Amino acid sequence: MDVPTWVWIATAVVTIAIFTFDLAIVGRRPHEPSMKECATYLSIYVGLAVLFGLGVWFTSGGTPALEFFSGWLVEYSLSIDNLFIFIIIMAKFAVPRELQQYALMIGIVMALVMRAIFIAVGAAAISNFSWIFYLFGLFLVYTAFKLAKEGAEDEDEDEFEENKLVAFVERRFPATSEWHGKQLFITGDNAKRMITPMFIVILTLGTTDLLFALDSIPAIFGITKEPYLVLTANIFALMGLRQLYFLIGGLLQRLVYLSYGLAFLLAFIGVKLFFHALHENELPFINGGEHLDYAWLEIPIWLSLVVIVATLAITAVLSLWASSRMSAEEQDAKSGPRRDWDDG
Repeated sequence: MDVPTWVWIATAVVTIAIFTFDLAIVGRRPHEPSMKECATYLSIYVGLAVLFGLGVWFTSGGTPALEFFSGWLVEYSLSIDNLFIFIIIMAKFAVPRELQQYALMIGIVMALVMRAIFIAVGAAAISNFSWIFYLFGLFLVYTAFKLAKEGAEDEDEDEFEENKLVAFVERRFPATSEWHGKQLFITGDNAKRMITPMFIVILTLGTTDLLFALDSIPAIFGITKEPYLVLTANIFALMGLRQLYFLIGGLLQRLVYLSYGLAFLLAFIGVKLFFHALHENELPFINGGEHLDYAWLEIPIWLSLVVIVATLAITAVLSLWASSRMSAEEQDAKSGPRRDWDDG
């Protein structure tokens, strides 16, 4: 897929415009969005993603379009798992409900910038070192095992621990525990500049998503090697994340088998990457440095899409069926802390 420079520039300009507009709206009037507002925005973003995928189909063919839709679904499903942690972060820092949307928006913008850097580094690595797919594949299989293991254990709100960067900032810089709207800094009584809880929350959200990108970026490179599709799939997944947080907050509690479904997907993509690495092998200690030209080593994109859709559907159905037979306390033990949601 040959992407002209002007397409990259146009994509960057449109993305910046959308996020700037969204941020201006949220920043001007911080509030807790209603379910109707979330559903409207989410429908628009999903519709834009579908139109973009169809545009790829008409301009570049069916294979790149299927790669985009597959990558977008993978990123979206992994983003849903991220929402559990976002809920815990909001609860831990006691973020006022009317400020949560603003904090999420800034955190998402930070995440998009950091993911773009990750994608650029990843694209450069795979274009120069075919053996990097071995590392990506093994890492995803390991991550899948770890995720499945964590899914089998009870989760608790107190299990969340601040990452080292956030802990360093809290120790190093003077801070206030009082909320001052969406301000990140205030001037104290002694004329000393202090960071606010909003600054800590945004930093926590952004850096936490960076950790999630360590598995989501290799995962989508297992779907497509085209950096443009990797980037746009991430953009569209992050666009609707804020609305998804408010829209399905209650439903998240019922997705008790989500960890297992995502673990299976990561393991599948990890094996797919490992097979691809064997097919493109250049390591001298594997098959004498020669490629393994077996047809089954290259899993077709249509099969990947079928596996992704089927896994997500089965996970959702089984989760909703199982959660309907559980008490609220049992759901908490399976999928984390419960929070109250209303229609705004």
